[in-house]
Amino acid sequence: MEVAFQAGADIVELDVQPTTDGQFAVFHDWILDYRTNGKGVTRKHTLAELKALDVGYGYTADGGKTYPFRGKGVGLMPSLDEALEHFPDRTLLIHIKSDDPREGELLASYLKKLPNQRLTRLIVYGGDQPIAVLQGNLPGLRVMSKETLKKAFIPYLALGWTGYLPAAMKNAFFYLPQKYARLLWGWPHRFIKRIKNANSIFVLVAGEGAWSEGFDTAEDLREIPPNYAGGIWTNRIDRSGPWLRTSPMS
Repeated sequence: MEVAFQAGADIVELDVQPTTDGQFAVFHDWILDYRTNGKGVTRKHTLAELKALDVGYGYTADGGKTYPFRGKGVGLMPSLDEALEHFPDRTLLIHIKSDDPREGELLASYLKKLPNQRLTRLIVYGGDQPIAVLQGNLPGLRVMSKETLKKAFIPYLALGWTGYLPAAMKNAFFYLPQKYARLLWGWPHRFIKRIKNANSIFVLVAGEGAWSEGFDTAEDLREIPPNYAGGIWTNRIDRSGPWLRTSPMS
């Protein structure tokens, strides 16, 4: 995450997993077996148990011939507390990995303890049920789910030609694949201006958006509309960051 910000990212996404002792670990995988020396479902462990694992154990770049990070990742699975403390002034996109409303309740209780100024730099997306719980508890928090996308874009597709902006598009967060973004009234420049005036954030995902498809190569980046002023999704900020800094879009 630190390297991503240094490479030019404005927002960094992280995945959270609730632990059996009521905390949140920052870890992508639903199970531990792929990347660590642990076994089983990630969220069925305490934070201390997750901290004891070697998160570098399973990484290989040569089909399993070598594992260069084994033994170097013990204790390095971050908690959400640690991530927020390490990046106090950065914008983070938190991904809830389930559609369990209880996870929304747990995260809402956690976030309520943070000052409002910090909450303005946090965004949460995930399943409809936990996101609905978060919206109910923290109405000022930027969130996204399939349901929030429908509430925003269905009326906008119908009436956006008039300049109408649904309430669901205000103080919000959206990402949308390029394939569908082209259908939006005023796309791209007038639409992005409306979004920014509504204190919202819009991020463009490459292609059809499969598996968080990003603008990860120079060829991908050339598909971005000229003078586009919104956000883009990338999984390779090390490649896209330098390109964007030197491109005519900058």
